[in-house]
Amino acid sequence: MKNSVVVGADGSTRSLAAVDLAAREAALRDLPLRVVYAYLWPYVAAPPGGAPVSLSDDALRHDAERVVREAVERAHATAPSVDVTGEAIVSAPAPTLIEHSRTASLVVVGDRGLGGFTGLLVGSVAVQLAAHAACPVLVARGRTDAGGDVLVGVDGSPANEPAVGFAFEEAALRGVVLTALHAWTHPVRTEPGDMLPLVYDAGMVEAEEERVLAEALAGWRDKYPDVPVRRQLVHGHTRRALIDATERAQLAVVGSRGRGGFTGLLLGSVSQAVLHHAACPVGIVHHAAGRS
Repeated sequence: MKNSVVVGADGSTRSLAAVDLAAREAALRDLPLRVVYAYLWPYVAAPPGGAPVSLSDDALRHDAERVVREAVERAHATAPSVDVTGEAIVSAPAPTLIEHSRTASLVVVGDRGLGGFTGLLVGSVAVQLAAHAACPVLVARGRTDAGGDVLVGVDGSPANEPAVGFAFEEAALRGVVLTALHAWTHPVRTEPGDMLPLVYDAGMVEAEEERVLAEALAGWRDKYPDVPVRRQLVHGHTRRALIDATERAQLAVVGSRGRGGFTGLLLGSVSQAVLHHAACPVGIVHHAAGRS
């Protein structure tokens, strides 16, 4: 039984936004919140000919405990009713949070932390967690206010179904509309040496895509009858359509992979694009992720 929300913290501004988001999620779900700060002993090189640089283990541990304490206090201030605990672990952040995902209902992280390169749109910990976590992942980015609907990208594939279910759950918990977006493209192709375009019935194709969207939602609408659903069919590229729609959403949800792309990829091109460019927090849900 997965019965907690886990949030990664490192003292950065982005991680504090993740703590706020995680505290609100824990309150909505009536679950305890666990703050985890995983860190490694820093490698400090002495200049040529200089004396070795020594760092106090006690000082590092004290600083780590301070980070956890401040994050726990922040979570209590955001959601006073939530039972919050915390721990500092000497370990690499991404593997530690991935391991915690095996027993969590949800893991929350900031889009970037203290480490990594400032030019990256999303930090390596968030990317690794999104690709490997055993439960749904929320990445705090963009606007973190409560305005707007919950947005989910729908492609009709079996791998996408858990993401649709998670989005319904989030919309129900938040008491907002669920916007289900399905984008489709059918480029004009020509046969080699043939200047005439391949002709198809655009109306029939659109009707088929509407059927795909309706069928993907049908079972979940029965499970969550009180969630208002806005179906949005877009003739265009999925990545662009979803990213544009995040401007009006409070949360965007995508599957880790859909019906396109290469089967060897752990994180598909659409989920990567939304993770890097969304204007609101992003939820990523794996087809194989355990759901409580």
